[in-house]
Amino acid sequence: MSPRPFGRIAIVNRGEPALRLVHAVRELNRTGARRLTTIALYTDPDARAYFVREADEAVPLGSPTSVDPETGRLGGGYLDHGRLERALVRSRADAAWVGWGFVAEQPEFVELCDRLGVVSIGPDAAAMRRLGDKIGSKRLAEELGVPLAPWSGGPVESLEEALAHAGRIGYPLLVKASAGGGGRGVRRVDGPGELGAALLAARAEARQAFGDATLFLERMLPRARHVEVQVAADGEGGVWALGSGTARCSGATRR
Repeated sequence: MSPRPFGRIAIVNRGEPALRLVHAVRELNRTGARRLTTIALYTDPDARAYFVREADEAVPLGSPTSVDPETGRLGGGYLDHGRLERALVRSRADAAWVGWGFVAEQPEFVELCDRLGVVSIGPDAAAMRRLGDKIGSKRLAEELGVPLAPWSGGPVESLEEALAHAGRIGYPLLVKASAGGGGRGVRRVDGPGELGAALLAARAEARQAFGDATLFLERMLPRARHVEVQVAADGEGGVWALGSGTARCSGATRR
């Protein structure tokens, strides 16, 4: 099925990701193509942020924090699906762009967009459930015979479990959030005495940034290089590799 046309894009992110979308749309509009409108969704502290001022329109989300009604846990305003739904309706958006972080790897948000008739610019919910978290991606890579650095083989719930895996994996290792990206929820551990504090810190940061505190362990490769290739697909069978970037990093995973 061909993607539905759209003209009003709600930006469900902030800062650099939001600005990249605003500037990309501005460049596209200059080509004379059908004009697209950018709508920044923002929490109270971001009311005068650059990305809000640069967007064509803006819709407030309210407080920067939210409380999960089921668990009582504190989360970010950009993760509150109820608020996001109300903002999408209020903005009259017919598309949503999430960038990276926040709800970018939450298939539930894609399903929310589907229910509202809003085009989610990105993978569908089924693809995100298959590849949207690092643990799922690693398991798929293992199924396909892709070599991986030693890892915990799944989520780690307790310090005792983590210590057992760490003994097998070896040090130095990384505690990593399964959700999100951008280096959030990642801690280096050089010995067993550091593991408990690393788990607590990574879990808290992952919960705040992504709404998901799931962690795993993997061997750190100190002299590795991270190679990433961005791929874009148009939903009609066209797929493009957009080039690659290489940089030294403190703990890349072979994927």
